[in-house]
Amino acid sequence: MKKIEHIGIAVRDLAKANDLFARLLGREHYKIEEVASEGVRTSFFELGESKIELLAASSDDSPIAKFLAKRGEGIHHIAFAVEDIWAEMKRLEAEGFRPLQEEPREGADGKLVAFFHPKTAGGVLVEICQDKPLE
Repeated sequence: MKKIEHIGIAVRDLAKANDLFARLLGREHYKIEEVASEGVRTSFFELGESKIELLAASSDDSPIAKFLAKRGEGIHHIAFAVEDIWAEMKRLEAEGFRPLQEEPREGADGKLVAFFHPKTAGGVLVEICQDKPLE
């Protein structure tokens, strides 16, 4: 793993959270993006070499909506940048971390992403991500 790519924070109201984090970090978000396949709207703030990703549900049955209903607002996941997402998925699975999908999928911010179950990672939802290859 290369670095912490971002920390994902689940929020109920993206506009209010954008305002809060802009005041906290002293800068505006650089991107809002919808990931329809995940039922989520995201907003990104750069912070040095890492980012903060705010996640708001765009559908009532999305994973973020379920997270918010169960746990409320707060840290949702930590994402690590990797060079080769397929090799890293195999390595982590061999180490006992349970993937939540069989293959990487398209995520926000131009990334391929894969998630690992929090029960196998000390209660933390882990995401690994890699820049999408140029086509």
